[in-house]
Amino acid sequence: MNLNTCTAHELLDLLKQGKTSVGEIFSSLLTAIKTFDGTVNAYVRTARSTEAAPDAKVPIPVSIKDNINIEGWETTCSSKILKNYIAPYDATVIQKLRSAGIPILGHTNMDEFAFGSSTETSCYGPTRNPWDTSCVPGGSSGGSAAAVAAGEAIWALGSDTGGSIRQPAAFCGVVGLKPTYGRVSRYGLIAFASSLDQIGPLTKDVTDSALLMNIIAGHDTMDSTSAEVPVPDYTRALINDCKGLTIGIPKEYFIEGISTEVKEALEGAISVLKNKGARFIEVSLPHTEYAVSTYYIIAPAEASSNLARFDGVRFGLRVQPQKPRKSAIVDMYEETRDRGFGREAKRRVMLGTYVLSSGYYDAYYLRGQKVRTLIRRDFDTAFEHCDAILTPTTPTTAFKIGEKLNDPVSMYLSDIFTISANLSGIPAMSVPCGFSKSGLPIGFQICAKPFAEEMLFRIAYTYEQNTGWHKERPSLKAGGL
Repeated sequence: MNLNTCTAHELLDLLKQGKTSVGEIFSSLLTAIKTFDGTVNAYVRTARSTEAAPDAKVPIPVSIKDNINIEGWETTCSSKILKNYIAPYDATVIQKLRSAGIPILGHTNMDEFAFGSSTETSCYGPTRNPWDTSCVPGGSSGGSAAAVAAGEAIWALGSDTGGSIRQPAAFCGVVGLKPTYGRVSRYGLIAFASSLDQIGPLTKDVTDSALLMNIIAGHDTMDSTSAEVPVPDYTRALINDCKGLTIGIPKEYFIEGISTEVKEALEGAISVLKNKGARFIEVSLPHTEYAVSTYYIIAPAEASSNLARFDGVRFGLRVQPQKPRKSAIVDMYEETRDRGFGREAKRRVMLGTYVLSSGYYDAYYLRGQKVRTLIRRDFDTAFEHCDAILTPTTPTTAFKIGEKLNDPVSMYLSDIFTISANLSGIPAMSVPCGFSKSGLPIGFQICAKPFAEEMLFRIAYTYEQNTGWHKERPSLKAGGL
């Protein structure tokens, strides 16, 4: 048995039976990383060893996206501008993982500052999809998704601002959950767009997702946006039955551009859930067509504000100009930001600065917030008639590396089905539901009411227990994939 390809709950059973040890699990993962990561490039740094307390509840190593602070670790958001920044404290999710006895395996690669849908904008180079290394793994949490799919991680944490957990989960054939905004503390997450960001799990199956959510969810006084609501035991929602549930299918999500293979896989998923008792109805989310435009006003605006702190003064990269032009401090600011930020980061900062600038704030940012409210109301209305909403996660399977890198609009449309959940703050999960003819994974998305993650787990678990897609693994060969 290859321990690195097991789920966390399978490994917990083996540990209880005395058939393996944390050291053996860690060794299996390090071997996989050493063997395959030269090709996949899922990690930017790894731990030399992992230690778990003898009484640890869940001593299964976890991998962490490179925008989540781990005390004493370099944490760079895969950007040159944070080179040599050593996190002075643990993010709240890291504190929770440590309290459960979960060792940290490493930091995973990502699009720079989470700006991207392909993990191609990282200063460490692109991550590759384990199912086809000529393709992207999705983004921005592509390193976490690829590591889990490739057996280089048991489970991982990512962050989701517009689909950055769910889209790579679909592209890599794993389970990805964006919790309700406020369900998981953002303290210690290096911010992209503060009103949209949310930390969540990427796992091999739904059970592992529930286990990890049990650990990381909960109110945190260090995060002013953290919701003070009870956290259930999500494993109790793992019920193989959908009787009595009504699931909505939004007519606006079946648009021109969605691939035939994705549509057929979704129809297959609907059939499975119908056989397990679910009733399906058509619902309408009429403001869906404005979601991408709204997102690319609000998210860059918040990014522009958040990234203003990266100026070479207090931490990270500092570039001293050779020839003074304006003043020493202004020259240093400009040179540091010019060399430190990549192309996409500069694009987003400029977009955001523009929509927040004098004379344009009301026309763009304020109007975007009003449309955001309309999108949220669409979901509120739809949930009056159904318990959950089922959609494609992505319009296509993973695209080729480099295919959309120079076409930002095309890249942004990769998240067309995931963005609305962030704008409305609702929970959403991507679940593997098949493969294309070329062998690339396909995922479907389930959305639920705020703080109704249990509904997602129930529907996803029912589907998973009656199919075998989550058990598929890419064929790994030494020296490459």
